[in-house]
Amino acid sequence: MVGVVGAGQLARMMQQAAIGLGVPLRLLAEARDSSAGHVITDTTVGDYTDYDTLSTWAKGNTVVTFDHEHVSTAHLESLVADGVIVRPAPGALVHAQDKVVMRARLSSLGVPGPRHAVVEAADGVAAFASTVGGFPVVLKTARGGYDGKGVFVVDDEAGAVGVLASTPDAVAVLAEEKVGFRRELAVLVARAPSGQLAAYPVVESVQRQGICVEVTAPAPDLDPDLAVEAQGIAMRVAAELGVTGLLAVELFETTDGRVLVNELAMRPHNTGHWSIDGAVTSQFENHLRAVLDLPLGDPTPRVRWSVMVNILGGDAPTLYDGFPHVQARDPQIRVHLYGKQVEPGRKVGHVTAYGDNLAEVRERARHAAAWFEGT
Repeated sequence: MVGVVGAGQLARMMQQAAIGLGVPLRLLAEARDSSAGHVITDTTVGDYTDYDTLSTWAKGNTVVTFDHEHVSTAHLESLVADGVIVRPAPGALVHAQDKVVMRARLSSLGVPGPRHAVVEAADGVAAFASTVGGFPVVLKTARGGYDGKGVFVVDDEAGAVGVLASTPDAVAVLAEEKVGFRRELAVLVARAPSGQLAAYPVVESVQRQGICVEVTAPAPDLDPDLAVEAQGIAMRVAAELGVTGLLAVELFETTDGRVLVNELAMRPHNTGHWSIDGAVTSQFENHLRAVLDLPLGDPTPRVRWSVMVNILGGDAPTLYDGFPHVQARDPQIRVHLYGKQVEPGRKVGHVTAYGDNLAEVRERARHAAAWFEGT
């Protein structure tokens, strides 16, 4: 029995893999009508921030894993002390929960990343900016950010004043240089407790307003040596941090031909959704295999190109209205809807196209997603 904290689309798609493995999933969900709650019958509705609720639910599972990284590190450490198997363990997961902790550890390992500093006041931001060539700089809250939330680009000291004033005193703020990059990349690695690793190909991701909108696998026109370096970084980070499960390493490919680590996630990730239809073993299946200490599956792509485009909430009130056109036009398109209420800009599904001609594959995926969005 695998317990999953959180009941969003990641847990929902984990259920697809769990069915094939014959592994039952149990949810700790925020609400009964959550995305995963529609497809996983063994669902407990409760507050994961309340330790008694979390502990009572967790003790009924073989292993506990996550749909998100927002569970208190202290709560997770208490679960482990009480004999609950948590994967990834809190000592690893904290590096995806806290950006200050992450930067300090990656720096100690010599992993390339943007120049950075913890800042407490606007004059500290200005002092940091002076060491990296001036403004603009990026400010990130250490905890709680996702999909662009908690990330701010400030152009001057006055902008920093506003960000710091809106940040709770208990939350640290990290300043980073604004990297000149060609594009964003990502590498997913599955790691089992035995140390076995399975690395997916480097992918290219496109972000708009902090939200991933499109992923191409593998990343086109990527120097083979740089691809090997990126995969090597991801595998080393997974091993050094003791990750069990999926590790997503988001990277910048800089304009001068380097890769720098931007963010970490320790769960299935948006940049790996293409693997459901485009890889021999999906990221969701390999995450479950890893947390159960089963042999990992083959991450090799099944086809030359896969393109995943997120469906964001738009003008179409009912997503299912898009099926007749999309599937009649392109019977090979793969559509995944998340059972979520449509709201503007919200991730409510994704489509994946695949084939040998990248331009055609991209056009097919983009057209299908746009139709579901009503654009």
